[in-house]
Amino acid sequence: MHELVIETSDLQRSFGDVQAVKSVDLQVRAGEIYGFLGPNGAGKSTVVKMLITLLRPTAGTATVLGHDVVDGAAEIRLRIGAALQDASLDEKQSGREILRLQGALYGLTRSEADRRIDELSSLIEVEAIDRWIGTYSGGMRRRLDLAASLMHSPDMLFLDEPTTGLDPQSRLQVWEEVRALNTELGTTIFLTTQYLEEADELADRVGIINDGLIVGEGAPDDLKRSIGADVIQVKVNDNDKAIAALRSLPAVDKVEAGPRALLVSVSNGAAAVSPVVIALDGAGVNIGELTLRTPTLDDVFLELTGDRIEVPQ
Repeated sequence: MHELVIETSDLQRSFGDVQAVKSVDLQVRAGEIYGFLGPNGAGKSTVVKMLITLLRPTAGTATVLGHDVVDGAAEIRLRIGAALQDASLDEKQSGREILRLQGALYGLTRSEADRRIDELSSLIEVEAIDRWIGTYSGGMRRRLDLAASLMHSPDMLFLDEPTTGLDPQSRLQVWEEVRALNTELGTTIFLTTQYLEEADELADRVGIINDGLIVGEGAPDDLKRSIGADVIQVKVNDNDKAIAALRSLPAVDKVEAGPRALLVSVSNGAAAVSPVVIALDGAGVNIGELTLRTPTLDDVFLELTGDRIEVPQ
């Protein structure tokens, strides 16, 4: 079993009378991408700031890489990288200057920093590295900020909504880099996001936070399966004959007539489509339209909270 690199117990944070984080228990294993999912104001960024030692907990405990976030803050800061929501980049510095400065802050010599910049070249717009940051696009800034957080080769990386505000192409580029950091280098990544697709695409496990509390946790597929089966919607010319043919299939859990189509509940939609089509054809039923719908993380969030996450523009 992988060692725990983050462990929290009843972690809380208040700002005056406002309890931003009410009680959070987390366990993150070495080598995984842990997605922290929730809407704006749910407490995601506050939890991250406590884990990276920028905020002290009001109550509860948290350890990162074996160090307490209060007593071992200095040790934690040396071993983690963090790219927060708002990249603080001086627009009158070049990308190379930013990265060299970050290296110097962690004790790298000029030659060590330049070697590390070369190693991170896949993240950086090489042709733009000596241009002022003020000329960079949003995607270029986010990737430079990600590179800066990796200059000291951290054991763990915190990414706080790394793709918010990016265009689809830039978002995909960041996703590719995050996957590569995890699969090729084995970097543990704690990723906060309000993009459901992002959590589904990248995370090994997801924790869902709402109103300062963890309301669900697990692998994305397990969370989706927990709230219901896949559904094959099929329009046919004879509902009664179709229902009789489908109810005998081992892959089918339930068949019912919906307002516009038959709803066929199955445990594995991708594997069940072919048997459903063959059974209907064998029964002489004509198929007018067939679609497969699987539960989404949005469905999970709705089930757990009674609301949907508003997708940012």
